[in-house]
Amino acid sequence: MPAGYFVSPWPGEDGGPARLASASAPEPSRNAPLACTARRTLMSTMTVLGAPGDVFLLTHSVLRSNLGLPTTARVERIDPVTLAPLARSPQLPGGPMWPGGLAVHANGDLYTVYGRFAHRLTRDCRVKAARELPIDQPHNSFVILPDGMIVTKNLSDKTPARLSVLDPDTLAIVASLDCPEPSIARLSADGATVYVVGTSSIMRCHWDGRALAWDDWRHNYTSGTQQSYGWDVVLALGHAWFMDNGRHRYRTSMIGRGVAPTPNRLIRVSLSDARDTEATEISGLPGGSITNPPLIDPVRRIAIGFDSANRFMRAWTIAENGALAPLWEKPGIGCASHMILLPETGRIVTNDYDGTEQVVLLDMMTGAEIARVRVGGMTQGVVFPSVGWNNDLYWCSMRRVARIFGA
Repeated sequence: MPAGYFVSPWPGEDGGPARLASASAPEPSRNAPLACTARRTLMSTMTVLGAPGDVFLLTHSVLRSNLGLPTTARVERIDPVTLAPLARSPQLPGGPMWPGGLAVHANGDLYTVYGRFAHRLTRDCRVKAARELPIDQPHNSFVILPDGMIVTKNLSDKTPARLSVLDPDTLAIVASLDCPEPSIARLSADGATVYVVGTSSIMRCHWDGRALAWDDWRHNYTSGTQQSYGWDVVLALGHAWFMDNGRHRYRTSMIGRGVAPTPNRLIRVSLSDARDTEATEISGLPGGSITNPPLIDPVRRIAIGFDSANRFMRAWTIAENGALAPLWEKPGIGCASHMILLPETGRIVTNDYDGTEQVVLLDMMTGAEIARVRVGGMTQGVVFPSVGWNNDLYWCSMRRVARIFGA
């Protein structure tokens, strides 16, 4: 587990700041069909795991944002089987709406960033510290650095974004760094190096314990194209991996909601030389779009990309130099959410959508479907699942949270 995070199978979104989304806990029964227990919620964003048996859920409100009024977030410790709340925070002020982030810090406390507020909470969801962030825009989550510092960023598509470094004890802002361009995507990190996907370039900065500073590693991935901005980046095998055409018109699903006229692409940028890049179309269909990262298996050297707008998934093998070779393709699957890699059996957890949400297990080597279960709800999930404690998974899809397990 990366330093700075609590030692658990899933202490933060995507399992950690490199966004490998790889499970370090037993997976649902290998040969049994899947079953589901679901609970209606407000806007569910993610679950994370703390000490054995502890599951924490982040939700937020939405209705008041339609009236131009501030929204709130809430953190719950939930029963790992029934999903019932065991402890619940007060409504946490947030302001402008966007799904935030939640993580269990190495010190054992919970941290959440939602809207323009950061909060520190106990295991029982009592508030220990709060901080209003200086920019009146939503801040879409954070990463924890090895020394425990918390780095967050406002979501901006018009003006340059700003990174803020928060002290984990007081949530005071101890350093900040302006980005050279706007940024929609969430941050990723490898040690004390923070990666930022801007609206046209990917770049990185380094934390030395006192300040953040950019280096000269930078790649403009939209230059000479009609592509729109990229989403969250995965750091694996010495490369940065992300997908573009992130601008979309999501309502209840991503299907047919692309904006750019072009196919979306899987982009690779070498971490040692930003001139070593590759951009590969995923479906090849016009209007391709996503709102989340690809999945990379560094052991099997397989990359999984998808086109949510056109209901398409594709896999490639990854050569030693990072080059991609086609492995399989899977049309007709409504994958839009963050995914989970089950490394022991080489399976991936994703979603499908036909008017209601389904969770699907696929074989990573072939794309073959192993099992699926309907979790219900009218919205296609685009947020964060996690593993559980009991050979199970948790799936968040806006208006509900579900536990997925072997029947």
